[in-house]
Amino acid sequence: MRAWVRELAGGVGALGLALITAAQVAASARSELLFRDADSLVVAMFARSVLSGQPMDWAMSSVLFLPETAVFAGLDTILPFEVDGLLAVSAVVNLLALYGAVRVVAGRRSERSAPVTWSLLSVAAFTVLAMTAVSASRDALELASLTLTTTYYAATVVAVVLSVGLVRRVLDRGSGGAVPLIALGATALVSTLSNPLYAVWATTPIALLLALLLIRTTQRARIGAVLAALLAGTMLGLLGRIPLAAWIANTGAGYVQPERWSESLQYYGALLIGRLSTPGGIIAGLLVLALFVLAGFRTARASDDGTRFVATIAWLMPVLVAVGAIAVGTHASRYLQPLAFAPVLALVASPRIVRMPVRVRPILAAASVALLVAGGAASVPRLAAAAQVTDPDLACVTEWIDASGRTGAGQFWTVRLPKLHLQDPARLVQVDHELRGYAWLVNRHDFDVGEVTFLLEDAQTLPWILPLPAVPEEVVDCGRYRILDFGETALPLGPQRS
Repeated sequence: MRAWVRELAGGVGALGLALITAAQVAASARSELLFRDADSLVVAMFARSVLSGQPMDWAMSSVLFLPETAVFAGLDTILPFEVDGLLAVSAVVNLLALYGAVRVVAGRRSERSAPVTWSLLSVAAFTVLAMTAVSASRDALELASLTLTTTYYAATVVAVVLSVGLVRRVLDRGSGGAVPLIALGATALVSTLSNPLYAVWATTPIALLLALLLIRTTQRARIGAVLAALLAGTMLGLLGRIPLAAWIANTGAGYVQPERWSESLQYYGALLIGRLSTPGGIIAGLLVLALFVLAGFRTARASDDGTRFVATIAWLMPVLVAVGAIAVGTHASRYLQPLAFAPVLALVASPRIVRMPVRVRPILAAASVALLVAGGAASVPRLAAAAQVTDPDLACVTEWIDASGRTGAGQFWTVRLPKLHLQDPARLVQVDHELRGYAWLVNRHDFDVGEVTFLLEDAQTLPWILPLPAVPEEVVDCGRYRILDFGETALPLGPQRS
């Protein structure tokens, strides 16, 4: 079979896996995180703000979501879909990108290796982890499913895996070559510029492992070049964030609280217990454990630097990240995503051909791809249905605001979903309970309006403390939402905070 046929078959199989996984996650309680969670919508809001051409002065977190925004904006430009449809397509694209990165990790094909097959198996293991997700909570230890969202660091996940693959390509290469080194440096630069977490997930464990490999390898010059490219790209990415400082409302330094390490340990321990309390969680736990064992076995049995590097990173990266997250006192499951995506790399550390009759291989490969294609095709209507679920409460709010032609306000957890779905998102201003502009993951130009004439609230809204006595002229009931319409009374916005 020709090489391009194998690669095409692998890509088609990966598309089938991506469609099956996205449909399953979108049809579960996890769809809340995929389509409606306030945090999950920042990339869609940012991308549409960019495409609108409106003045921009965004207040972002430490993560700038640059690759994610570029992908979403590109999809929004070429596809005639509503927001939820674009979010569903983005989930599929994220998994396809992950397959591409894993395929780089698997290395070049030889007579004794089957990198395409093992790349598919590796991504299949990851999708099993994603499909066992059953919670709507962003804090659940259901880490693989986070890669399907546009917000929870999908681009960083792909970049970390790609970086592992590029290092492996350099270590496996029989002669010198600058392309993988340049690609590694560029990946580190863009990823760190967008999300400094790349330095924690990728730069630190990869640099540490390469330093250890220097002790027992003859490729010292090559490893030195890899370290130089990785560290230079990371440093340039961090320096590139300086001109963007006005957009970074939180550098992330406040999340580092080492004195709270014991609370962090208890927090993550409780999440782990919660994860293992469901059948799907038990399956996911056993799978990750098996992958850790495989990674350790392949580390011990590795006969070359490339295999040893990938096998070791598969268990070392999650261990270092988990220990580090506890040591600095973090309290967010999304920081632990290497526990999901790194162990599956053990399957491509040594992608050797499994012995079987020569005639059986193409038949088995064709049958496997055909099954994945059939499963993917059958999943398209399911994914489309999940992306087209009607929300009469949301429609009630957006139709009223669009028809009013006026500007109102709401608190973060309440306002973001309706704001995204408005014809003009600036018609809803993000505020706190005292009507101060809440400059967090939003365009600060929204606050230029200075005053609002209605308030949006739901069960998550804190009691209002308004800057002047006012009674709404009308209360519009929109199911889980309420619109407090103050008519001609204008409520002034307070100073911004974040």
